[in-house]
Amino acid sequence: MRIKILLAAILIWDLTCGLGFNVYADNMVRIELKKQSLDLNSIMGARIYVKDQSGSNRNLASLNDQIIYLKNYRDIQYFGEIGIGSPPQHFNVVFDTGSSNLWVPSSRCFFSIACYLRSRYKSRRSNTYTKIGTHCKIPFGAGSVYGFYSQDDTKVGGAIIKQQVFTEVTREGYFTFLGTRFDGVLGLGFQGSESSSVAPIWQNMLLQEIVTKSIFSFWLNRDHTSMIAGEILFGGMDWTHFRGQHTYFPVSNNGYWEIEIEDLFIGNNSTGICKGGCPAIVDTGTSFIAGPTTILTQINHAIGAEGIVSSECKYVVSNYGNSIWERLVSGLLPDHICHRIGLCTYNETLGGSHEPRSSKSQKLKKDGLCSFCEMAVFWIQVEIRKESTKEIAIGYANQLCEKFPSPGGKSFMNCDVFSLPHITFTIGDKSFPLSPEQYVIKVEDSLGVRCFSGFTALNVHQQRPLWVLGDAFLRAYHTVFDFGNRQIGFAESA
Repeated sequence: MRIKILLAAILIWDLTCGLGFNVYADNMVRIELKKQSLDLNSIMGARIYVKDQSGSNRNLASLNDQIIYLKNYRDIQYFGEIGIGSPPQHFNVVFDTGSSNLWVPSSRCFFSIACYLRSRYKSRRSNTYTKIGTHCKIPFGAGSVYGFYSQDDTKVGGAIIKQQVFTEVTREGYFTFLGTRFDGVLGLGFQGSESSSVAPIWQNMLLQEIVTKSIFSFWLNRDHTSMIAGEILFGGMDWTHFRGQHTYFPVSNNGYWEIEIEDLFIGNNSTGICKGGCPAIVDTGTSFIAGPTTILTQINHAIGAEGIVSSECKYVVSNYGNSIWERLVSGLLPDHICHRIGLCTYNETLGGSHEPRSSKSQKLKKDGLCSFCEMAVFWIQVEIRKESTKEIAIGYANQLCEKFPSPGGKSFMNCDVFSLPHITFTIGDKSFPLSPEQYVIKVEDSLGVRCFSGFTALNVHQQRPLWVLGDAFLRAYHTVFDFGNRQIGFAESA
């Protein structure tokens, strides 16, 4: 009889787990993620932006500027369901560590087409709604979305967060969300990265003792045949989703889940781009890995990704390559070389320009040549470290001038990935390699299977470039976001 009772209990446990019910010990909340396939339009339309605190777009920000990191979410693959109100109104949202707000379309969103194509929050249907009404603007992509703050019970997994403040969006940009399959965004960033007054949902989970551990973990399933695309677990981690132990790295204090990268290797060759440390935002809300054009061009060259030919780059290498080589070999500091040969001022090289005012077209041309000069210096310096000859170094730089990332930032490549090199990030003293299968993104459409590089360009500052580690990295590494100790942990994903 006891054996029958035990078997029945095991059967009930298997059924509840298999149906996705949130039956967990130790105060943990589990969210299963859904996945949508990327298409050509979503990939080519995806953008990442960097602004300074004044809100202006920056292509080359000052080293000391506090940046605001934004994106347009066109390349979103993973999302999950939450409920807002009593009874719950259901929304598919992006769980995004690159932002901190929770926002969904409002029933008062009348003049944006996209609002009529997705779920909208109706406060009159909720018994637990609390009016706030304060108007707000959320930076989004190249612009903003507008709405007002409200407060209501929010269901995440099997947990209910009491009176969570969120934004009812009443105005979106034209065609901002057309073609997307999610309704809103649930930000998992730090309070203050966008709004200084609204506590993120994970903070309220802890304050309301829904979870007891101040962490959440993120896992993306590499098994494309599985019904479960991934998982977020608030308050703990699932040991079946990773191998070995997590290695933890401190988070910087600028409002993002930001860590430091020490180096990046293409195959066995160090790029040397992050000798002084490069900031990297760990972002669950984008499919790509973003980094500086200088390195993206080298990666394109190494993996055979298509690029565009830059005549300005070729002009700099052809006319100044020998001079750059001679100055590097003589020991002149790389930061001073482009100034010495007349393509940059000192302030341009350091991120800002105070040169005499000239016509706009002349200034843009000079700024462009300055940027290409700095890239050429870097590429030739890499070859000097490898003890290459001058001819090989300048020839390599000239080849890279034909592999620039396209203006859209996405590069087609051959789907035969077996001979391609690993790309390895060094974080702390730990190496995190990505195999070709992990950094190549495949898209199926009516023309068959096409492949893209999982890397896209993001230019902030030449001396301290910003990286963004999106899903192409996170599929390879199970990630723990420890907001109690302000650290991030990575372990090999299972």
